[in-house]
This record gives sequence, structure tokens and C-alpha cells, in this order.
Amino acid sequence: MTAVPPDDALGGLVDLGDLIDAVRTAHSDLALGRAEQPVPAISGTDAGTIVLPMVATSHRLGLTVVKVLTDAPGNREGDGPVQQSTVVVLDSRTGARLAVMNGGTCTRMRTAAASGVATDALARHDSRVLGLVGAGPLAVEHAAAVRRVRPIDTVVVWSRSASRVTAFRDALRQRERADGVPALEVIAAPGPRQVVEAADVLCTLTPSRSPVVEGAWFRPGQHVNAVGAPPRPDHREIDSHGMARASVFVDSADIQLQKSGEVLLSLKDGATTEDDFRCELGAVLAGLVPGRAGLEQITLFNSVGIALQDLAFAALALKRTSWTTPNA
Repeated sequence: MTAVPPDDALGGLVDLGDLIDAVRTAHSDLALGRAEQPVPAISGTDAGTIVLPMVATSHRLGLTVVKVLTDAPGNREGDGPVQQSTVVVLDSRTGARLAVMNGGTCTRMRTAAASGVATDALARHDSRVLGLVGAGPLAVEHAAAVRRVRPIDTVVVWSRSASRVTAFRDALRQRERADGVPALEVIAAPGPRQVVEAADVLCTLTPSRSPVVEGAWFRPGQHVNAVGAPPRPDHREIDSHGMARASVFVDSADIQLQKSGEVLLSLKDGATTEDDFRCELGAVLAGLVPGRAGLEQITLFNSVGIALQDLAFAALALKRTSWTTPNA
């Protein structure tokens, strides 16, 4: 088994541009039958902890990933991490264990990479203003990813905590220096509505149980990446009107229809039908279905996060540790 660096060193192994390309290929593989992404089963414990095992296989790479995500709300009392994850990489032919890695950096980077892929496929080419609802580490990674695919020059950001916006600005400046790219203009917004109304590309990055963004705020031609809500049927960031107003693209239709609160709650409200959530991003990338149909269309990538994206990250990380994939 390959020795993999600790989680805080994993980011240095994987170039974000390479990861965007790898995630793009992974989604195309899923649409073309070159990968498997079953619906994960959620298990609960007596302590109220949620355990979510996520599995994916790439036939092209000969790899299987098992990611175990835990959500332990009780950890807040002891200032422990509420959400943790572990990624196990297997040779899909022999079942041999190839690596085990912490999932924090992997999850953050592959989530932003998927938003970068969706933005590249669906957003208007003249998009220059990035809106961020949420200002944590995922926001920094999203700014880095989206500017890779669109000529972003301004970021409008909101968080419930002013100190988090300040920390975001400082972390973004540090990231820009490390990446050797020009500094983006950062504007702190007084509320999420002002972010939405200013943004060409909007990313929602909060683990909210109730909508923080209303569809009435959407602008014609806007692209939205709804990223923050975990795969739980009672969590959502976008209200039902927003899901109905936008043309929605998903990472996995089967998973969305069972696990996404954005999807299930808008269906319950009668604002949408299941057919509104059948169009997968991979099918757009593979040329099987159209993406953006016009300049005024509102597009929305609803992301719950899939293990195939973790597999894309793991394959790149392990290549940098002198390991080669079985079918490479």
C-alpha cells in the first residue's frame, strides 16, 4: 500500500487545474458507462451520528474508492469536527487496498473542481463577477477554481460572521500569491440577496437546513452552483421557486432524487417534477444532451458530491507518490 501524506499536505500533491480536468473526465465517464456510481446508504447511530459510505468505480482507471463520511453533531460540545471523512482506494480488479487518506482536503478540492467543471460547461463566457454565499475554506477554493474557467475579476461575498469574511479575504490573498495570479477585487455584501443580484456566477456554500437564496433574486443569464447542502433530504440552500425557475443539472440523478433536499423539498412543494432533475452534468460534457441554450437562461448545478469525484482526486494524488493506476 502506498504511503500517502497527511491531509494538510495532500493539497500540495494535486494541481487544481489537473483536478478540474480529471473531474470533467470522471463525469463524462459516468455518462458513457465507463464508471459506476451507486446511491449511498445512510446509517445512523444511537449517538445521533450519521455514517454515509460512498462508493464509486472507474473502469477506465481500474480503481474503486470507498469514502466514509461521518456527521457527528454532538462533537460541537467538545469543539470537535462535526464532519469527517476517510477515503480508501482499491484496485477494482483484485480488491487490493492501495491507499487510505483523510478526506478533508480531497473533499474541499474536488467539490470546487466540480463547480469549476459545471461553470465551464454552463456559465456565460463573459461572466466576470463571482458571488459567494458563505466565506469558509470552500469559498477560497471556489474562487480559485472558477477563475480557472472564466475571466473573473470581482468576488462579492457574504457570511453571517463579519470575521469570516475578513478571514476569507486574507486567505484568498495568500492563495493568490501562492498561485501567482492577480488579486481579485473583494466586496463584502450586507446579505445574500445582494450577492445574488451582483453575481454572474453564484456559489452557495452553506450547510443550511432552510433556504438562504430565493429564486426571485436570480438574474437572467446567471449560473448557480448549489454546493453547500449535504446529501440530506431536509437540507437546502435554494428555495423551491429557484429550483423551478432554473434549468437544473445534477451530478447524479439517482442520488439527487433520493438524497438532495433541494430536489425533494421542491418536489414536495409541487414546484418541480422528477423530470426536472434528470439532466446530468456528465451527459452535457459527453455531448449527449445540450447545456446552456441561450444567453438569458438561468442554469443551476445542484451538487451533493459523489465518490467518483473523490476517486479523481485520489488517482492524481497517488500518481504523485510514485504509484501508477492499474490501467494507466
